[in-house]
Amino acid sequence: MTPEFAMTIGHRALEVATILMMIMLLPALVVGLLISIFQAATQINEQTLSFIPKLLITLLVLSIGGPLMLRLIMDFTYQIFESIPSIIGG
Repeated sequence: MTPEFAMTIGHRALEVATILMMIMLLPALVVGLLISIFQAATQINEQTLSFIPKLLITLLVLSIGGPLMLRLIMDFTYQIFESIPSIIGG
């Protein structure tokens, strides 16, 4: 295994991990921001008010985006498994 090949695998793993995190975190971030704006406008200082909508949107995104996330992980895993002969072979 060459250092370039190892770096390519690591780079691809970071790309996949970043995409998976963004799928889950960006909707929760947007909902949290909207709720924070609502709380600032109405001066409601309840910390638990933002928890339930973020939890619900995260579960919704997980149920909708779960197949995409699974496909990304499976494709990456298949690519790694298919590259094993070239890793061993030199």
